[in-house]
Amino acid sequence: MLGKDLLGMYETSAEDIVTILDTAVGMKKLLTQNLKKLPHLQGRTVTTLFYENSTRTRCSFELAAKYLGAGTVNISASSSSVQKGETLIDTGYTLDAMKNDVIVIRHPMGGAPHLLAKHVKASVINGGDGMNEHPTQALLDFYTMREKFGSFHGLKVAILGDIKHSRVAKSNLFGLKKLGAEVVLYSPATLMPQGIERLGAKVARSKQETLSGANVVMGLRIQLERMQGGLFPSLSEYNQFYGVQESDLAYADKDCIVMHPGPVNRGVELTSDVIDAGNSKITEQVLNGVAVRMAVLFLLVKNRQGGEVRE
Repeated sequence: MLGKDLLGMYETSAEDIVTILDTAVGMKKLLTQNLKKLPHLQGRTVTTLFYENSTRTRCSFELAAKYLGAGTVNISASSSSVQKGETLIDTGYTLDAMKNDVIVIRHPMGGAPHLLAKHVKASVINGGDGMNEHPTQALLDFYTMREKFGSFHGLKVAILGDIKHSRVAKSNLFGLKKLGAEVVLYSPATLMPQGIERLGAKVARSKQETLSGANVVMGLRIQLERMQGGLFPSLSEYNQFYGVQESDLAYADKDCIVMHPGPVNRGVELTSDVIDAGNSKITEQVLNGVAVRMAVLFLLVKNRQGGEVRE
């Protein structure tokens, strides 16, 4: 069973992933029935501690906690005692003293959630750490895939974009390999980590090879702020050679789905006709993210030592 924290897909077993996904099925049913005032985590407190900007992840966790009946606190590093020199560990001690049950942390340094988890009694959820992992994004991706295909065995998942800087790609790779899917990566050489094949990924040599027979086509955001680094010539050339256009999907499986963690740079990673097509699950991923995060919060609190939650 899940332990105190959810820090990454690297250390999460396939059995725990399935448990989270199974629990999220019930949570999504409640959401689709517009039941958003539940007693499951009544009397608990969830704090989001974000050292980086976020819209989807932060809002999703806050709504997930509120829908389950928990109290929520939002802390932005730019307006907290971090600006006065407070360390991450001391911030954790302070939140623990306030009897927080769960801390969701996003941090620019890889490993920060792991460090925090060692020093607090609260459960810690990794909301994205540096270029390392983003486990709940991967979980909502898995949920979206399983909802469409029912199983991961035999699935080919094609991921195109900035693999090097993407924590989403790494979490998806770690989890999907455990679940039995094939992961194929494609990006400019300047955006592909060296040796990533050793983690179980296949690195494709062309866009056609990447998309050939793919059941899932996932674009990753190109971080426009990195353009000044000369990592690729131009956005238009990137879209032509590495982005996904409607004509490219002819190589994929006829029942393929299109995904993206958002926000999407239209006309760069994916063209608008791909984003808005009937097989695009990008909007559905947002709803699934709330259901999955409800499941994670519920399970972690339930599994806390001596913790009891209302079913």
